Amino acid sequence: MQVTETLSQGLKREFKVVLPATELEQRLNDELATLKDRVRLNGFRPGKVPVGHLRRVYGRSVMADVVQNAVNEANRKIVEDNDLKLANEPQIQFPESKDEVEKAMDAKGDLAFTVALEVLPNFELADISDVTVKKPVAEVSDAEVNESLERMAKQNRSFEPKDGAAAEGDRVVVDFVGRIDGTEFEGGKGTDIRVELGSNTFIPGFEDQLVGLKAGDTKLVKVKFPENYLADHLAGKDAEFDVTVKEVEAPGELKIDDEMAKNFGMESLDKLKDAIRDAIKRDFDAQSRRKVKKDLLDSLDAKYSFELPPSLVEQEFSAVWAQVEGDMRSNNRTFEDEGTTEEEAKAEYRRIAERRVRLGLVLAQIGEKSDIKISDDEVTQALIERVRQYPGQERQVWEFYQKNPQALAEIRAPLFEEKVVDQILSQVKVVEESVSKEALFSDDEAEETDSEPKAAKAKGGKKASKGE
Repeated sequence: MQVTETLSQGLKREFKVVLPATELEQRLNDELATLKDRVRLNGFRPGKVPVGHLRRVYGRSVMADVVQNAVNEANRKIVEDNDLKLANEPQIQFPESKDEVEKAMDAKGDLAFTVALEVLPNFELADISDVTVKKPVAEVSDAEVNESLERMAKQNRSFEPKDGAAAEGDRVVVDFVGRIDGTEFEGGKGTDIRVELGSNTFIPGFEDQLVGLKAGDTKLVKVKFPENYLADHLAGKDAEFDVTVKEVEAPGELKIDDEMAKNFGMESLDKLKDAIRDAIKRDFDAQSRRKVKKDLLDSLDAKYSFELPPSLVEQEFSAVWAQVEGDMRSNNRTFEDEGTTEEEAKAEYRRIAERRVRLGLVLAQIGEKSDIKISDDEVTQALIERVRQYPGQERQVWEFYQKNPQALAEIRAPLFEEKVVDQILSQVKVVEESVSKEALFSDDEAEETDSEPKAAKAKGGKKASKGE
């Protein structure tokens, strides 16, 4: 096998690999000799099938294996001999001439093919001793706990039948049939549906028109589906509902006491308050972590500028852009609605993709230098948490991840990334800053757009092509 480098431009490499016909012949004969002791053919004793006959029967299929093995061997040789770190899988290009390929498959001509590679960039890790990041910290107030308690009490209080007209806060039991342009539509019919007036859980305007109705009343309710309604065929459409009120119910007394706590599996109201406080604190801590991570990644991003593998950027951009287009469709929005154009939006999201890839490569190298590992136990625990998100489908989800190494790598990657972030935070100055809940959660949507790196997988997973 002869391997010659034909291109070295930036992060792109190309190699020409040639397997002489004599070598193809030898490899084919070696494979057939091995096959001879295993194959069973009518008319021949085990191990006595002539190699020539085997070649006539199995020659092409065995040669296909020979070629595939040669390609794999060439890839390994190129990577090892040149000490390369690949950004993606090698791209193999065989000759366009069918005659040339046919001769090679018969071992009557040389087999030549091209291996195109994209390698990861080499860069030095920056000094981070001067980095300072802010960690916003919000305390859980009694008012926050009480607000959650009241919300839980409202959601679980009882309703009792009442005489008279329905008022705001009451609950009505209704049957309805919906029509658009006089025709019933799928999902527009309901029986014994409980509607809490003022809850804003139905189409805007629907609940308002039920106020003042009594049991036995009927009404034609006219509404318009929101422009961003999830069902595209209903979004923005005018609709009419024939509604029949079957019962009117008044809310029972709002009780926040030990008895209510027991309904939630707690020993007492104080225990329930403690559980609520702990849950809110976990939310606050998670948001604080997102903020400090965002600040840290911004600081790291400012310290690096190096060439990025085009394929990784394109892969990341495609994923981001697909999500953007999906969100736009589901919300019935256009780029004009967002005050921009598709071209401007693409340019902005490509910058985001570049940032994610760059930061991912930086985190991957930091993790490698720090010898950060993710244990199988950690992956298993994270997988269990993922499986729990699919009640009733636990077995299928578990088997899916066990049978798909790439999917399992998607579980491992964020664990690796978070460990690397912890490692970096231990080396920089972290300044805690007391903030309100509102400040803690401000600008959350904008920050989620471009903060997360997406290529920190060199040590956390199998490839360096993706991250979290």
